[in-house]
Amino acid sequence: MSRRRAHAATALALLTTSAPVLAAAPAGTTPVWVWPLALFAACFVMGLIAVPAGIGGGTLFVPLVSSFFPFHLDFVRGIGLMVALASALAAGPTLLRTGLASLRLALPLAALASASSIVGALVGLALPADVVQVALGVVVLAIVGVMLMARQSEIPRVPAPDALSRALSLHGVFTDRASGRTIEWQAHRTLPGLAAFTGIGVLAGVFGIGAGWANVPALNLLMGVPVKVAAGTSGLVLGLVDSSAVWVYINHGAVLPVLAVPAIAGMMLGARLGARLLGVLKGASVRRMVIAVLLFAGVRSLMKGLGW
Repeated sequence: MSRRRAHAATALALLTTSAPVLAAAPAGTTPVWVWPLALFAACFVMGLIAVPAGIGGGTLFVPLVSSFFPFHLDFVRGIGLMVALASALAAGPTLLRTGLASLRLALPLAALASASSIVGALVGLALPADVVQVALGVVVLAIVGVMLMARQSEIPRVPAPDALSRALSLHGVFTDRASGRTIEWQAHRTLPGLAAFTGIGVLAGVFGIGAGWANVPALNLLMGVPVKVAAGTSGLVLGLVDSSAVWVYINHGAVLPVLAVPAIAGMMLGARLGARLLGVLKGASVRRMVIAVLLFAGVRSLMKGLGW
């Protein structure tokens, strides 16, 4: 039996004997039913703000749950990919119907990111949990830095699409409900964009964080996609990428239904509401809130990994 299958068997035994799934701390006096309910409520809030921010539920889920819930990091990463997938699937129909996501744009990017995410998942599961926890804290703090420094353009100016963008028909139109305008867009720098999403897929697999935080800057700043379309398309890419990487975690016994079900249910409900809010909320407000939460979670993950 592998190390993670042994962890899964131990965790399941603990749950059935009224103790939570613990990473390093002994079982406390908290009733076992409190943890699934708390996970449901936390994931509902995460889904509500993740879709408008375009970062994917896993970006918030993994650092927050690994820091404040008594679950082993392997389980958190596996479920993190599943909740990111759930939020993407829940929001996808609304985003496609309103033109805030482009399937033509998402498919070529997700194809490369999906393959590289499998490699990332294998690497992540081979590393010790403490090492991954420290690396997660560093990456989350780097995410905060990227989000602070990135000057997103609401509607970037793209003089002309490149040949690959024209061949793949990477263009579209959407109605911005906040301003009432109908906006046409087109993408450029397609080859650098494909290369960027290959690297993004590796990070998604290693940390189980979905990497929506990187999708939006890559689509908006690099490829010239309007920020709202970038946020919506990011969700589609996450759905395709996470569905590949999560099978590696399932195969290693790092996904427990007793934790996955309440997390996914809460994330999907929150994401459905978040998709409706994307058209009317100001992105800057959501972005500032996400930066504050990630900063706190990144410091907490780093301290936990270092044993402070």
